[in-house]
Formats: sequence, C-alpha cells, structure tokens
Amino acid sequence: MKLIQKDLADLDQKILLLRLDLNVPIKNEKIQDFNRIDKTLPTIKFLLKRKAKIILISHVGRPMGKKDSKFSLKPISKSLSAKLSENVRLIDQNIFEIKKNDIFKKNEKIVMLENIRFYKEEEQNDLVFSKKLASLGDLYVNEAFSCSHRNHASVSQITKHIDSYAGINLALELEALKKITSEITKPTTCLIGGSKISTKIKIIRNLITKFDNIIIVGAMANNIIKFKGHEIGKSLCEKNCDEIIEEIFTLGKENNCNIVIPEDVSVGKNFKDSSQNKDVNKIAKDDLILDIGSKTIRKIINLIKNSKTILWNGPAGYFENDNFATGSFELAKEISAQTKSGNIFSVIGGGDTVSVINKLKLFNDFNFVSTAGGAFLEYLEGKDLPGIKSLNYNE
Repeated sequence: MKLIQKDLADLDQKILLLRLDLNVPIKNEKIQDFNRIDKTLPTIKFLLKRKAKIILISHVGRPMGKKDSKFSLKPISKSLSAKLSENVRLIDQNIFEIKKNDIFKKNEKIVMLENIRFYKEEEQNDLVFSKKLASLGDLYVNEAFSCSHRNHASVSQITKHIDSYAGINLALELEALKKITSEITKPTTCLIGGSKISTKIKIIRNLITKFDNIIIVGAMANNIIKFKGHEIGKSLCEKNCDEIIEEIFTLGKENNCNIVIPEDVSVGKNFKDSSQNKDVNKIAKDDLILDIGSKTIRKIINLIKNSKTILWNGPAGYFENDNFATGSFELAKEISAQTKSGNIFSVIGGGDTVSVINKLKLFNDFNFVSTAGGAFLEYLEGKDLPGIKSLNYNE
C-alpha cells in the first residue's frame, strides 16, 4: 500500500482527488460535531504545503442517488474555508459535465464536489462513473477509512483507473488497529458495550483469540445477567441469545480469555430516575439496569491498570442521564490517565463512546480515537475492507 506522505516526492500542481468522510450531523445548516472535519485538516494542509491542487470528495447522509438540498455539503465547504483560511469552492455542476481543465479558477488551490451520493452510480459502484471521477485528477488519495467497508465508486472502484494512495489518517487508523489485532502488546483488555449482543458477536468471536480479558457492559450485559439466572426487571434485553452467550463462554475457556460481566449494577425505575446500586442478585421486577455498579467499576479499573493494550467500544450505561454516566465516565478517566502515563496503548471507537469522551473533553487523551463506525467494527470482525484492499490494486 502506497502512502501519500512517504511515497510521493513531487506533488507540485498535481491534481489530487481526496476522498474524505465528512458525514457530520447538520441541523438548520449548522454543523453539530466537527471531529471528522478537524481530523482531515492535517492532511489537507500537508497537501497544500506541497503545492498540490485538491478536489475534495465526500458525502452527507443518504440522499438515495438524488439531488437534495438538505444533504448539501455547502455548510462543510464553508467550515473548511474558515478552518483552512483558504476558500473551498463547492462545485454543484453535474460530474458528467465537468472537464478536468476547467475545474480550478485562477489561483484556486482547493475545491469540493457536491455530495457524491447525489449520484446513484456511487453506491452502485458503477464502472463508468468511477472512470469519470478518476479522469478529473492525476492521483487519488483515500482518507476515508470510515467509508472503506463500502464497495462504492469513489472508494474502491476508482483505484482501478488512477494512481492511488492511502492518506495520513487512514494509515494511522490501520496502524492503530493492527496494534489491537495483530501486533498486540499483552496483557490485553477489550471493553465492549452496546445494546445488542448479536451485533457484536462476530467481533467478540474474533477478539477472544487475541485478548486476555473481554469485558461486556451496557445493555449487552443484561442478556448474560439473565442467562446466569438473575432477574433483570424492565431492562433492555435481546431475545434468543442463549446460544450466542454459551458460545462466548466456551470460546473464552478454550482460548484462556477471561470473560468479565457486571457483579453489581446501577438501576432506576425509568430513564430519568436517580440511580441505586444493587448486586445482580437483588434486582427487582420494576428495575431498569442503566449502568454498572461501584464494585464492577473497581474491578474493571484494576484490569485496566494491569493491561498494556486497551480497546474500548461501547459505553457502560445510559450516560445521557448523568445519574447513570458514572461507569462510562470513570472508565474513560482511567484509560485516559493510564494512556497519558504511557502505561497502555488505547484505541477508542464507536459513536457513543466518542460522545462519552467528548463530554469529558478527553478526545485527545488516547492513542487513537476512531470515528469510523461500521468500518471500525468490520475490521475488528476480521473482514477485508474493499476500500483498503483496492489500494493494493496496482501493486
């Protein structure tokens, strides 16, 4: 895989097609979260410094192959213009009508194509469309790891028609993920949460062979608490999960991986309630499990302190209510402290987990924070990602 910052000596006046994932929440034309935008700035600045001309390609939302103003990239182009102190003109002309020599106006260094998903050919991974995109530039750079699990024209098909490279952030993401999957420093601990155990079973199955501890928290843990014969009251619980849970514990035993579940929990009668700490064998029929309890927090923190590598995906509870955010917050603070002390290598992923660390203003306190979502999870499942695999197409 060729890397943009290492394998290209001359970028002067070269036209680069830079595929980004700027799919950020926008409300009333105002951006609600700038994390994904901010992560692209070092790459863009690097390319501008090397005197490249840049065509930005991205998407927002799911316009289903039709032009829709509510999914326009206009707010993002304005934001980038301000952050870069460089005008980023949005081109809303039909891509099939654009000619390479007419893209840049005098003294322009960077432009942005309108939402690539306005074209049905993008998600169809259309060959003709990808060729047209490729014809607009001299080089292609994938800086959208979070889209790299998609077989889309601007992600995987385009690399067949143009000299292609991995971007700075994409390379960093892959390097971080290798350190928690194939180049691991032990002891290793995976902290995994979420609402449905069935959606994470492939990840757990893959990581059990690599990790010393798998800690299951959040609503996922409710299934196991119930499986162990305890009352879970009105708590969120997935049906027909007994076989999955049996498999997790069997694989854990076979691979000498310690499967950790809550010993105590924080409950309320509803999502707006105050919290009450209870052992898992003391839960009432009208209780809602909404966080891990104090004993469980101490146990997990002790495991973190005795680990060298930490992967965290999924909060420990219903952190939207501060009364049930203690588990997620305490774990975030401990992983942050151990990372800053140089005791562990930490990788954080998943939208809700990122929301937790943003609430605490700890985003920059970990070795790597992934905003990739689906691509992050599929990589952890051990799948090949089309956008990554395609970067080796011409090698």
